[in-house]
Amino acid sequence: MSATRRQILTATAGIAFTGALSELFTGTAAASAALGRHSGYGPLVPDPHGLLDLPAGFHYKVLSRQGDPLRSGEGPVPGNHDGMGAFAGRGGRVHLVRNHENRTTGKIGVPVVDGLTYDPAAKGGCTALTLDRRDEVLDERVAIAGTAVNCAGGPTPWRTWLTCEETEDKAGTSGYTKDHGYVFEVDGADPRRTGAVPLTAMGRFQHEAVAVDPYSGIVYETEDAFQHPFGLFYRFLPEKPLGGTGSLRAGGALQAMRVPGVPDLSVVREAGTRFDGIEWVPVPDPSAAETPIRLQDFGRRGITHAQKLEGCYWGGSSVYFVSSFARVSDGSGATHFGQVWKYEPGRRRLTLVVVFGPDTDPRLPGESPDNICLAPAGGLMVCEDGDGAQHVFGVSRRGEVYAVARGAQNLGTPDAPEWGEFAGVTFSPNGRTMYVNCYTPGTTFAVRGPWDRAYA
Repeated sequence: MSATRRQILTATAGIAFTGALSELFTGTAAASAALGRHSGYGPLVPDPHGLLDLPAGFHYKVLSRQGDPLRSGEGPVPGNHDGMGAFAGRGGRVHLVRNHENRTTGKIGVPVVDGLTYDPAAKGGCTALTLDRRDEVLDERVAIAGTAVNCAGGPTPWRTWLTCEETEDKAGTSGYTKDHGYVFEVDGADPRRTGAVPLTAMGRFQHEAVAVDPYSGIVYETEDAFQHPFGLFYRFLPEKPLGGTGSLRAGGALQAMRVPGVPDLSVVREAGTRFDGIEWVPVPDPSAAETPIRLQDFGRRGITHAQKLEGCYWGGSSVYFVSSFARVSDGSGATHFGQVWKYEPGRRRLTLVVVFGPDTDPRLPGESPDNICLAPAGGLMVCEDGDGAQHVFGVSRRGEVYAVARGAQNLGTPDAPEWGEFAGVTFSPNGRTMYVNCYTPGTTFAVRGPWDRAYA
């Protein structure tokens, strides 16, 4: 997205949305009602320390910065902070598992640790932070190393993190010694329980995010492929569903979604559009040994693609997934500024729930639904990823957008400022703290404040 679109956003900016936004909000009735009456927490106050601008009444704590020593003594804190999950620990502790989207070169890589490293040539992976009730850091260590381009992922019902490699590079490419493009399971409380074992049956492709159905154990996966034809939406049927840590290693079946008569989701424009009879087609070769999955032969009726499939999360009895944008110039069938889709497994029904920023108004932000999380007070939080000023935005029940945070770390010059994108937004299990990453320079924040109060 152009800097112009990003820079026009302020604390009072309104993004046009259509669709049933209330479906996405899962907070208490009182909090949801409050957020329905008032949008936001007020104007952002410039941070005198130049790190993070927040509304009055909110405060942040820097938990970790790239280059600082890991508390474990294993090396420096890696860079490229990306997706993140928060899990309840014993005695009110919180375990944060944080992705690092490194390749073989670039920012500070994840230190190689015996027993936790998949491919020593790869610099991606995860680090794990243990926090006390006050969000004081008790421990910070490598959780998995030697993986590549760890972008997003998702939590499991048994409190582990599934970290996803957003690449399909094979051994011998870019200096890698092993094939990449897998999902790995990470236990933030005890990383050595999970080690560095690729979940190969879940497919080898440019993974973005996953969501686990807590009732069936089926895992849904998004693919953010960079070239046309674009990615697919998958489901993985594990041999041992809901079996706990390590059970996904037992294997299972990988399938891709086919929407009858719709080869490209970008062409669907109206919120509320519904498709029944969704089909799930077996993936011919989940290992993509010779051909990327999205290019494989799915039969004469083909398969359904979508550009920029990113966020994926479970809510109620449905799985939601996000297409951040689509562009005809990239090869998509139509241009849009963001979609949120809802799939109901019990009904085999797919619905376009939300459409972001209609293309009739180019001043409105596109690519908005990037890293997304559901806030415990009944709202939706969206991380920006583009040029210009970078924000974490909240979205009200009525579809109004308000700024929650703005990055203040200037990577450029006073005359030509630049800011790093936000990523990994998530909330503590008790809902009192929002955790969020600045991708560059890698910084992890804990933000506390009146999350259950809407601004009048």
